[in-house]
Amino acid sequence: MKGMTRGSVPGKTFDTTKRTRTGKVSKAEEAQSLVTWKKGLFLIILAVIIVVASAVIITIGPMPITIPDVYCTLIDKFVPGVFSITQSMANVIWQIRMPRILGAVLVGFGLAICGCVMQAVLKNPLASPFTLGISSGAQFGVSLAAVFGITILGGPYFLIGNACLFALICSGVIIALSGMKGGTSETMILAGVAITYLFQAANQLFSYIANDEQRTIMSVWGMGSISGLNWHSILLLGAITVICVPLLFSKAWDLNLMTVGDESAKSMGVDSNRIRLFVMVVSSILVSVLVAFVGVIGFIGLVAPHIGRMILGSDHRFLIPAAGGIGAVLLLIADAISVNLFAPTVIPTGIIMSMIGVPFFLYLILRGRRKEYWS
Repeated sequence: MKGMTRGSVPGKTFDTTKRTRTGKVSKAEEAQSLVTWKKGLFLIILAVIIVVASAVIITIGPMPITIPDVYCTLIDKFVPGVFSITQSMANVIWQIRMPRILGAVLVGFGLAICGCVMQAVLKNPLASPFTLGISSGAQFGVSLAAVFGITILGGPYFLIGNACLFALICSGVIIALSGMKGGTSETMILAGVAITYLFQAANQLFSYIANDEQRTIMSVWGMGSISGLNWHSILLLGAITVICVPLLFSKAWDLNLMTVGDESAKSMGVDSNRIRLFVMVVSSILVSVLVAFVGVIGFIGLVAPHIGRMILGSDHRFLIPAAGGIGAVLLLIADAISVNLFAPTVIPTGIIMSMIGVPFFLYLILRGRRKEYWS
């Protein structure tokens, strides 16, 4: 009797599990169920790590604060009068440390997921918002606003508007190349490298003719930092993330098929070009907004998906949330180091993230063929 294993496509379920003639679950199905259970357990553990790390990191800083102090302050914010909280402690926790913690989680989560799906649709392990030139385009927009005053938005968001616009322009170039006949993933990566060098040259030119104040703005933004985030920007980043991430996750099964090859995916009813365009547009919007608010933070979108593949394999139903969680943990750690390494001086988070990401990425290269667990 031919057996089948159980798999799923959004809206469809196929019974493809192998069972014995007596109707009992076979060893193949038991092994597959165990693998799925382990992957789910890893995601739960990763979520717990994010919560615990956030609770610990929020207590670290120039002002000594304990974990009970943090939770008493948070409870007092919603139910005033329950605990005796000093105003200075409430301001430090609620106005300074909480936005940094949530910002690190949102930005790390979003950039890592975008890197993961970009690597899948372009079928290139080097694809990421950083290597595709999106971050450099955003930095060019900031430089243009700082030096020449050319902006599309006014008020406190004049830098953010320019950064978002030029990041989207770079994304549009990559998307256009992906839709061209004969445009390979290598072509798009090389185009991203070319765009990066082009905008870096423009930024250096602007830096050369800028005054000290303008040069400081360009330099600080280009290093990448989440210290400028507040509750208004957190709400905006959270709204964009809540909209874009489920859209990307909805294509997880299609991404699994596309990693085998476009022809194989087409034979299974997946329009690779349409999926590639959809994923690139949605991820580019998310990256553009994140980068516009925090500046250039590299290596999260490159390293986090690789760590996820080493542990979970290439099933994007588990890899996408895993990459996001790993990215959140990495940026939380990087930001904690940036705040406390040379306190009271705060180092830009992007510098620490590069110091963490580069050695690990070199390790991946030197390691050669990676080992995938639970795949």
